[in-house]
Amino acid sequence: MAKEKIAKHLAEIEDQGYTVLENVIDPALADSLNASLLRMEKDENIVPACNDFEGHTTVRIYNLLARDRVFEKVPTYPALLPVVDGVLNEGCLISSISSISIDPGEKAQPIHSDDQVIALPRPHPALVCNSMWALTDFTEENGATRIIPGSHKYDHYPEYGTGIEYESIPAEMPKGSILVWNGSLWHGGGANRSKERRVGIAMNYCAGFIRQQENQQLGIPLDRVKEFEPRLQELCGFGTYFNLIGHIDKHTPAQLLLDQKSDFKSIWDA
Repeated sequence: MAKEKIAKHLAEIEDQGYTVLENVIDPALADSLNASLLRMEKDENIVPACNDFEGHTTVRIYNLLARDRVFEKVPTYPALLPVVDGVLNEGCLISSISSISIDPGEKAQPIHSDDQVIALPRPHPALVCNSMWALTDFTEENGATRIIPGSHKYDHYPEYGTGIEYESIPAEMPKGSILVWNGSLWHGGGANRSKERRVGIAMNYCAGFIRQQENQQLGIPLDRVKEFEPRLQELCGFGTYFNLIGHIDKHTPAQLLLDQKSDFKSIWDA
């Protein structure tokens, strides 16, 4: 992505808390991701979790990097990662990668912010930068993500689970687009009042010094990680943050666990 476009998207995230990368996903990749999700749902008999956050008619599949190699293309996608790097920095990590398929009849998810569990005083520098890949069209009728523009600058968190209804707008976008937002933005999945399923991939990132939502080091078999490209290994937590955070006896996890040779030096030896 051109530097000018990256700067534009970063300015939108800074100002309103989100941006939309329209029509950036290769159609063949989108179809492959959809096919894989449907196959896993059927083969593994994956059903809704049936709670207010994850939904009662919403199918979620977690730990996608461990399930099918097609998902390896998602975290490092060239149209997305430079924007995430601009929000967090290049030391960021994959926090989680999961699918969210909202079926007809699902009610709206409670409004929340993705950094709410961290509970630092607001506003604060971005600790989380998340994205939603549209594998179908996202419309107000079929449950497009609801957002509250500018809420990433609020000095308080939304009151989750109290029944308060916050005024929000739908982040509508065509299939093949990606919604990117600051983790402090107030948002939630929309109600699906259509007759069709709304399918998305939640590709979520966090700062390199924050604990990941999904434990990538234990959740993905090491033999699979050894076949990842270097940046994806780092995003999963097999590197270190600024040559310090995450080291093992002054070695990177990749050196010790993946038998990877490198000239890594700790921050104290550099």
